[in-house]
Amino acid sequence: MSGEIDLRKLIQGMKPELNPGEYVYCLAESKEHALSLDPLFYFLEKEGVTVILPKEKADSMGIPYPMTCAWITLTVHSSLEAVGLTAAVSQSLTDAGISCNMVAAFYHDHIFIPVKDANRAMSVLLELTKHDQ
Repeated sequence: MSGEIDLRKLIQGMKPELNPGEYVYCLAESKEHALSLDPLFYFLEKEGVTVILPKEKADSMGIPYPMTCAWITLTVHSSLEAVGLTAAVSQSLTDAGISCNMVAAFYHDHIFIPVKDANRAMSVLLELTKHDQ
């Protein structure tokens, strides 16, 4: 099942959705440790294992983290071969002075932004969908 590759259609149909809760980036000791945390996401880097967890889980386990994020899902089914969606979204957020960390999954793109910027980021993304028509 392939996703959309046309940038204009992706932007017009991205329908950003703010997920409930707060999320954090943390380091795990190993892949096995990461999996035991039941993370939303994990990635193996040569320097260590990054996990994204609900904030309350990290807090309850005493796992440190540098910042607290909100999670926005772009609900359009984007192809992994699509060109430009990440750039358009990150540029719009950059222009608004909002830090963003993009994660691409099979069906959707996900954005982690500082909690304090969640509502503003949603406004920026919704405005982007209107400007590319």
